[in-house]
Amino acid sequence: MAGVYLSWPFCAQKCTFCNFASGVFPAALERDYEDALADEIARFDWPWRPETIYLGGGTPSRMPAATLERLLAAIPGRPWREATIEAAPGTVTVEWARLGIDRVSLGVQSFVAREIAQTGRKHTAGLVEREMRLLREHGIRRFNIDLIAGLAYQTRESWRESLDWIERLDPGHVSVYMLEVDQDSRLGSEILRGGAKYGAAAAPSEDLTVELYETAVERLAGMGLARYEISNFARPGQESLHNLKYWKLEPYAGFGADAHSFDGTLRRANAESPAEYVARWHHGETPCVEVSAAKLDEERFFVGLRLTGGIRPRDDEWLRWEEPIRRLVAAGMLERDGDTLRLTRAGLLVSNEVFQEFVSLP
Repeated sequence: MAGVYLSWPFCAQKCTFCNFASGVFPAALERDYEDALADEIARFDWPWRPETIYLGGGTPSRMPAATLERLLAAIPGRPWREATIEAAPGTVTVEWARLGIDRVSLGVQSFVAREIAQTGRKHTAGLVEREMRLLREHGIRRFNIDLIAGLAYQTRESWRESLDWIERLDPGHVSVYMLEVDQDSRLGSEILRGGAKYGAAAAPSEDLTVELYETAVERLAGMGLARYEISNFARPGQESLHNLKYWKLEPYAGFGADAHSFDGTLRRANAESPAEYVARWHHGETPCVEVSAAKLDEERFFVGLRLTGGIRPRDDEWLRWEEPIRRLVAAGMLERDGDTLRLTRAGLLVSNEVFQEFVSLP
């Protein structure tokens, strides 16, 4: 069974760590975007009934309830096995339960006031606690909490404080990301150029960031949250059913700006910016700007190895990738357990470099 992804790229502010195609846009564009998105969904010829829905962005939790109801009503399959909405603390509403949402992914990133303020966010740990309690009271009991290791002013002590809050709030799922230091975010760009804006000079070193991540792995395991993917931890049965589709190469349909789709053979990508997405709709053009054949042999390694359970290569794959597998096993980045190949603890920390060994080969 396939999944559906809806992109809502609108935010109240652009967070310093964010490298997604989202941001603050004019209200008129947001209104047109809703119509364009609803039209794209309505025109889709459903070859299957979706079992999962994921609303991401951006900040889809800022979407008016009437808009959310309009979009969800156009998607078959209700009740879905899982319907998730990404939410920024301070934008939670109990209306979601009535509309079929049963899982909320809270972009908390940190529970420490100074770190929160430096990202551009305005929430408090207490607000997160109150909103989770409110949703639980109204029937939504499946939560994910996002944390980022590597934020400005983060220390071992402040990281422990955030993990203490995780233990107190008791979510069934937690995502822990190491800050991506690249040119696509304001904080990352400032770190790369050695500047001080956005608290860049106070960001922890790469070594400390790795240490914070590994500390989280140990603490979360003690709370019963097992790592099942590089950045994702869950209690048994609380894994993200939708995100597992990406890592298992199952089909999904994406709607909206910068949304991607995969039907088992072809990958499709929509226009990245909401302005271009809407412009194409106004001109009666398809929102899709790129179609490519999936390289399933490479992608199986690239996405499958993200899962801590690893993958079971076919005989021809063992032969094709014999040299990099042998070298990475010798280097302690991969381990072989019978017919299963998986990243080691060291390999998990440099996973992109490991994946490149397979993607770059002809």
